[in-house]
Amino acid sequence: MGNIRITKQFTFETGHALYGYDGKCRNVHGHSYKLSVTVIGSPITDVNHVKLGMVIDFGDLKKIVKEEIVDRFDHATIFNKNTPHVELANELEARGHNVILADYQPTSENMVIDFAKKIKSRLPKNIQLHSLKLQETESSYAEWFAADN
Repeated sequence: MGNIRITKQFTFETGHALYGYDGKCRNVHGHSYKLSVTVIGSPITDVNHVKLGMVIDFGDLKKIVKEEIVDRFDHATIFNKNTPHVELANELEARGHNVILADYQPTSENMVIDFAKKIKSRLPKNIQLHSLKLQETESSYAEWFAADN
């Protein structure tokens, strides 16, 4: 039996600011992100296995992505920890806000790279992360493909 790709989609709301950027995105703002996670593997062929015919149970994939990405990033504000936004981040945290200080500029491109690392580390050995698509707006998105990395 050959490999099959399956995809699960997720949504979450996240704020960010791009320090040093020369456009509007230097200001704190937010997006309704859509994340598509595609994995690849062979469907289970053991007729005695409870998940016969599945590459991975969509519920298992959901649990991984929810714990690694959605629960952490939904309704959070992400800043690069090496920028003056750290002062704002500390103030927001002191007021009870969910703040993420990342090792990177929080662009869609860098976020999708970070998400790929987090998801790959949790997948079963027989399942590979094929691709991620992080949609920031209706017309703008970043994609990560295992074949490119």
